[in-house]
Amino acid sequence: MHSSDSVSPPPGCPAHQAGGPGQKDDFRTPLYGAEFAADPGAFYAYLRHYGVAAPVELAPGVPATLVTDYSAALHVLQNSELFSKDSRRWRDFTEGRVPADSPVVPMMAYRPNALFSDGAPHLRLRQAITDSMSRIDTHRLSRQVERVSTYLVDQFSARGSADLINDYAKLLSLLVFNDIFGCPEEIGDRLVEGFSNLFDGIDTENANQEVVGALSELVAHKRAKPGSDVTTWLMEHPSNLTDEEMVHQLVTLIAGGSEPMRNLMATCMLLILSDARFFGGQYGGALLVEDAIDEVLWNSPPFANYGIHYPTQDVDLFGVKLAAGDPVVVSFAAANTDPALSSSRQTLSKRAHLAWSAGPHACPAKDPAQLIAIAAIEKLLNELPDVELAVAVDSLTWRPGPFHRALATLPVRFSPVRKARPQPSAPQPQQSAADQDRAKKREKAGRGGLWSSFLSWWRE
Repeated sequence: MHSSDSVSPPPGCPAHQAGGPGQKDDFRTPLYGAEFAADPGAFYAYLRHYGVAAPVELAPGVPATLVTDYSAALHVLQNSELFSKDSRRWRDFTEGRVPADSPVVPMMAYRPNALFSDGAPHLRLRQAITDSMSRIDTHRLSRQVERVSTYLVDQFSARGSADLINDYAKLLSLLVFNDIFGCPEEIGDRLVEGFSNLFDGIDTENANQEVVGALSELVAHKRAKPGSDVTTWLMEHPSNLTDEEMVHQLVTLIAGGSEPMRNLMATCMLLILSDARFFGGQYGGALLVEDAIDEVLWNSPPFANYGIHYPTQDVDLFGVKLAAGDPVVVSFAAANTDPALSSSRQTLSKRAHLAWSAGPHACPAKDPAQLIAIAAIEKLLNELPDVELAVAVDSLTWRPGPFHRALATLPVRFSPVRKARPQPSAPQPQQSAADQDRAKKREKAGRGGLWSSFLSWWRE
């Protein structure tokens, strides 16, 4: 256990009122305020003085323990017998001490998917996901990222300014995922809108219903009309997923892919545009986008704190007592920046970081995720070679929340670009007569969404 005598809480931390670790046994450091979002590194440094894990509050009235030590994090992630992912073990929630409308419940409450399963049920669902994701054609994916990127840049390039999060990163990840999962126009429009609202905290109850409804329709559509897409491959897998299981796997894959992708791209673009070591914008440094991605995954991973587990029995984690059924949250960000790693990080593999988690629940899509992020950022920098930040770095704000590391906006400016759109370099997507009819009706009514607008642009 580290000494806590000489460590002060970071500025703005309520621990100033509580007296610090060891002085008030029931105090828990909150991870949901603006102070934490502004400087999480200071909070992690403070929390490390509790030992390998510390008492925190994920939302008002939602206690948890945050693992900040790299070795302890690996122990939790790799030991599924002692640490379960099944949140039906979450005692405070099942016994009614956490309200159902708490903002963290959508990320923590049980769903019948691979993320919340252990043992044989997890293996069955996980195998369906990994086998289906492995069938993605990386060349086709790269072409689709390029097309979506070109479309999005075309929407703002003549302005000479943009918000690279809301105008680019958020929309790119959702549009690319619509293609990967084979979404027809109307369903794709609803998913883009629904997931956008969920991620931004806008009318989340209705947004969740819209997402689940749209994905249920997508499953029914693919049952009737299978295609060359992840949804169809999941459906055809020997695991024989039910319709309910299909919907819940798709929710996890799309939400767990597109939101972190948005945050990874945004933080990486901020690093490139603000650090002279990189080649982006006005700078002439030698480091590439791949180097920026690696640095962000080590130092500022998009899922900063997640990997939630529940001890199956009372556990002593390297000197910290954990009670059965209490949530144990792995801080990927704190573990990656564990001072104990400082002398060995240079000799570790580039992928020794925990940004993609580890153990049986490690991210099954990390390779396509990195491909998408790198291709999208490179395309943007090529399209807008003089892009630069429009505000000072220290004026940017980060979205509050215990789980993510997410910029609120990323304003940039550049020389306005006016150009004719190049013709698509690949065959255009097929569109059924019914889809064409629906698209025409939406166009007449003026209700076409982003996905259908992209597809119309592509077919021109």
